Amino acid sequence: MYRHFFKRLIDFLSSFFALILLLPFLLIIIVFLYFGNRGSVFFTQERPGLKGKVFRVIKFKTMNDLKDASGNLLPDADRLTATGKFLRSTSLDELPQLINVFKGDMSLIGPRPLLVKYLPLYNERQARRHEVRPGITGWAQVNGRNAISWEQKFELDVYYVDNLSLGLDIKTLYLTVLKVVKRSDINTEGVATTIPFTGTKNDN
Repeated sequence: MYRHFFKRLIDFLSSFFALILLLPFLLIIIVFLYFGNRGSVFFTQERPGLKGKVFRVIKFKTMNDLKDASGNLLPDADRLTATGKFLRSTSLDELPQLINVFKGDMSLIGPRPLLVKYLPLYNERQARRHEVRPGITGWAQVNGRNAISWEQKFELDVYYVDNLSLGLDIKTLYLTVLKVVKRSDINTEGVATTIPFTGTKNDN
């Protein structure tokens, strides 16, 4: 009952009231990003959701669009702004995804929505992460986030799918708050963004 009804109801009500309560705070972030990113505030991108259905995820934009002399975007580490770095370290860049939760594209808690180009790279077990709605935070995020391997993340995602419950969601939410306060596991050491997934050599 929780998986098929109450989880979605909680997501809908929570995102609705959160958006209302956080509106003044969101407006402040928008102002800072407007000047820091030279007018660009939001980042949207197609991501696969429940059953692999593609939707557009929305986040606060943490990198500017500066290019080199040849017209190519500079490396991510060079485009990450001071405001963007702060938003990432506190996970505040994820707040606009409350809109995705309200619409039903996402859940508050579930496997993180990854890139569409990864879809053909998953093995059968890894693809099970799409049996539930993706989340703003998830079991993999509170158990290593970007500090663990892709294979470990996917195993944690499948564990969540198989054990989805109110108790697990409450535990995940509690651990998420702790991670945000400690600002831990934001990225792998020495890189500004997550290392791309290129597939698992052993599909077993």
